[in-house]
Amino acid sequence: MRKGTCVGGIRPPWKRAILQGLFDDSFNHLCLFLLIMLVFLTAVSGNSLTILLICADPRLHTPMYFLLSQLSLMDLMHVSTTIPKMATNYLSGKKSISFVGCATQHFMYLSLGGAACVLLALMSYDRYVAICHPLRYTVLMSRRVGVMMAVMSWLSASVNSLILTSVLMSFPFCGSRIIHHFYCELPAVLKLVCGDITLYETAVYICSIVFLLLPIILVSASYGFILHSVMQMRSAGSKRNAFATCSSHLIVVSFYYGASMFSYMRPKSQRTPLQDKVGSLFYSIITPALNPLIYTLRNKDVAKALKRVLKRDIVA
Repeated sequence: MRKGTCVGGIRPPWKRAILQGLFDDSFNHLCLFLLIMLVFLTAVSGNSLTILLICADPRLHTPMYFLLSQLSLMDLMHVSTTIPKMATNYLSGKKSISFVGCATQHFMYLSLGGAACVLLALMSYDRYVAICHPLRYTVLMSRRVGVMMAVMSWLSASVNSLILTSVLMSFPFCGSRIIHHFYCELPAVLKLVCGDITLYETAVYICSIVFLLLPIILVSASYGFILHSVMQMRSAGSKRNAFATCSSHLIVVSFYYGASMFSYMRPKSQRTPLQDKVGSLFYSIITPALNPLIYTLRNKDVAKALKRVLKRDIVA
């Protein structure tokens, strides 16, 4: 149980809080800021290009690429939720955020992060069907099934985020209004609460299990079956194709789940503000920037679609 005491009693919800941010006015931090903005632009352009390619090329209108477009949309919205505000505060020197802005940011990043976790798990099922049951792929992974997977990811994460955000923002806040982070991440905002948050922390931990550990179990099971199926293939070419099909997804899964577990499932005794910022920076901007690069550079279909679109524009 953690309790806090306010001078003069418990205050109503704050109008504005201070986001401590990542940088100070030193030259080294300016260079780091420019580097992060470069990564941000890479994430925005890469994910936007992936979405446009999948929409523009009829050959990519399959369940697998539809799910990939949804992942790119989540990544695009994720970086747009956190980084522009951080950049604005750094450049203006104000470092403030309103109560409504903080609640909105918290809801958005939690929704998008949870949706990506669920979607990555469901994408592993798509890879399992493609490799272990290729003749039944069009039946087991129809367009309707792909849409249902996307809706399940968005809806489940949004409902979870709405509940957690509503409860968090209804707590009494007291003391310092300084959020030791560059956006309104749950653990950082929770430190401003005065009152008993034991039950809420338990609920957050259960949600972390549902949106992180259960998807990891599903991914592990899917790739266990895939590995067993690949080992039984006699053709070396078939094995290479199977591994090439799954490797991009496995890399993305490892980055995203690893960074999320580092941020949300570590014991309190091992958490520091700096570590929280680094972990959040990794999954909120670095992973979204790497995802389109990994899928594009390692995916022949996407590379061919890019060439066709560029050739079409040149001819036009």
